[in-house]
Amino acid sequence: MIEVKGKIIDTETRCEHYATSKDIIAIKFYCCNTYYPCYQCHEACAGHAIERWPEDTSKHQAILCGVCQTEHTIETYVKSLACPTCESVFNEGCRTHYSIYFDM
Repeated sequence: MIEVKGKIIDTETRCEHYATSKDIIAIKFYCCNTYYPCYQCHEACAGHAIERWPEDTSKHQAILCGVCQTEHTIETYVKSLACPTCESVFNEGCRTHYSIYFDM
């Protein structure tokens, strides 16, 4: 199982900041190569500033589905409404935070 750090509240990577049924992904942060459920967990626990994934890194596996524990590329994630492996639906509201995580 891949380790996810932060203020996690369940085994599907939900955290105290985002805990709906669709909040099932964790993001590997470029700055520390560590998975966190959200930017707020990173800010609270990492001890350093967030560095976004550069635009030319969209083929890197940096998204973890908390339901099936499958890693996905950034490119796959931003083009998907659900996990391509287990079909669990992703929170569409996460799109508003892409600029925090990714240079796009």
